[in-house]
Amino acid sequence: MPGKYFEELNVGDSFDHQPSRTVTETDNLLFSTLTLNPQPLHLDAEFARASIHGQILVNSIFTLGLVVGLSVGDTTLGTTLGNLGFDKTVFPNPVFIGDTLTVSTRVVDKRESKTKLDRGIVTFEHTATNQRGELVCSCVRGAMMMRQAA
Repeated sequence: MPGKYFEELNVGDSFDHQPSRTVTETDNLLFSTLTLNPQPLHLDAEFARASIHGQILVNSIFTLGLVVGLSVGDTTLGTTLGNLGFDKTVFPNPVFIGDTLTVSTRVVDKRESKTKLDRGIVTFEHTATNQRGELVCSCVRGAMMMRQAA
């Protein structure tokens, strides 16, 4: 698997993930409707045009999912047992349809599991910027990671 095992991740490791991803209107529309979020800022162009943003605002939960998703190939693909939680999630700048997001990840903490010898807990900090270099999302994620077989 291309993901990293617990032993392969060290505090301070960083990853610049590729490819970047351009958010489409279809991404936002499908995500918002599939999750039953009728917020007109995400779905109604005329409503959004009259808002402070002047255009449709991409659903922030889609943004968070995309940020984590873009990190998977370099970090956890096939080697995670699950997410433990998300902390300090912020969206300091809006994401709009047509924005291209680039994600980086840093390992900020790790520890062996106290109860399960076959796994450990790694804390990742993910950040995403748009094509203008503006920070659009940052989050800290705890992941239960597999250990390499002895």
